[in-house]
Amino acid sequence: MSLTVAMVLNLPGLESLRLRAGAAGLDNPVRWTYVAENEGIADWVAGGELVFVTGINHPRDEANLLRLLYEAQERIAAGVVILTGEEFIHTIPERVITEADRLGVPLLEQPYQLKMVVVSQSIGTALVHEQMLGRSREHVLQQILEGDYQSLDGLLRRADSLQVSLAAPRQIALLKLQDSEQLFTTEPAYDAERRLQASRQLLQRKLEQVLNELGDPLPLVCQGEHWIALLPTRALHQPSNREVLATALDELNCTLAPLRLFAGMSASGHGPAQLATGLGEARQALLVAQSFPERLGLCCFSDLGVLELLGAIRDRSLLDRFVDKVLGALIGDDSRHEPVLMPTLEAWFYENGNLALAAQRLCVHRNTLSYRMQRIEALTGCSFNDPHDRLNVAVALMIWRLSSPQPNRNTA
Repeated sequence: MSLTVAMVLNLPGLESLRLRAGAAGLDNPVRWTYVAENEGIADWVAGGELVFVTGINHPRDEANLLRLLYEAQERIAAGVVILTGEEFIHTIPERVITEADRLGVPLLEQPYQLKMVVVSQSIGTALVHEQMLGRSREHVLQQILEGDYQSLDGLLRRADSLQVSLAAPRQIALLKLQDSEQLFTTEPAYDAERRLQASRQLLQRKLEQVLNELGDPLPLVCQGEHWIALLPTRALHQPSNREVLATALDELNCTLAPLRLFAGMSASGHGPAQLATGLGEARQALLVAQSFPERLGLCCFSDLGVLELLGAIRDRSLLDRFVDKVLGALIGDDSRHEPVLMPTLEAWFYENGNLALAAQRLCVHRNTLSYRMQRIEALTGCSFNDPHDRLNVAVALMIWRLSSPQPNRNTA
């Protein structure tokens, strides 16, 4: 929950502000206001600004207004406000209105009679108020999610007073934005940081949009590179939360590359007392999503199967010893030479033992793959004709992948 363009239009004293186009973006969060004094705004906004265009310091013809509109969309601005009157910008060109609708960028008209000092003071006061409420709401949700409270009833009463409704059961989605370090190895630090922040703004806006579409939204909880979303229980005839989130991830990952977004989801139907358990489930599922990128980066706790049992083993050394006993020879061989045996084993299991498909997946000849499988059997002492040996290798491979997430393997 944050100040949105729609809320700005309803602020006391700003009744003469008028929405002219871009109603699809009315839920865009407003982070701050910015008065455009230069020819363009691309170098001056970081995302979330409500951009005011006066025409006082720079001529604003149709071409320039279109440029500002395109740059506002590119930089993820909350919206554009054009001041109109007799002296500078007389009217908003129809093409600008049409483009704002097409882009989904809220376009507001402000008469010059409405002084900027009144507008900025009203929006600034509302922003401070919403930020204070937002921090309180997020803190309450963090306490409930972490189980950090003495009295759940007391905390729920505070949540109600902050208009955070937790009466309905929720499913928890835990999302992580990964690979940000790649930006800083391929781009200058300033450009990389600006791109990272713009990506985070885009991600935040998209997740808030998803929550609004699902209905009964609760605030996102942001923890570093993680976002926690509490999703409502869906009716049987509606798309599941997983389907909705999978669509959003697919769209976002195309836009955010080389950054990659992963998501883990809890089982559904957690009440307030079980939300901490649900967050633990989502964490387990997120780890699996990162380790198994062929799942499109999304995993639900109900999908874990045997991985849930493995995750419940507290003594990590037991798992490490099992992996070393079953796969140690392969891991060691790959560390001394070109790593081909473990990727081969993964591809063979992924294709359910089909040599032709596994060879195609790795872009090698079938005879090459057959030779590698024979070498794997020799090094491990296992026979893939023995179901017990196959089970041991499969479980060891799961543990290895969970302990060493490598999303860019050839098997993806």
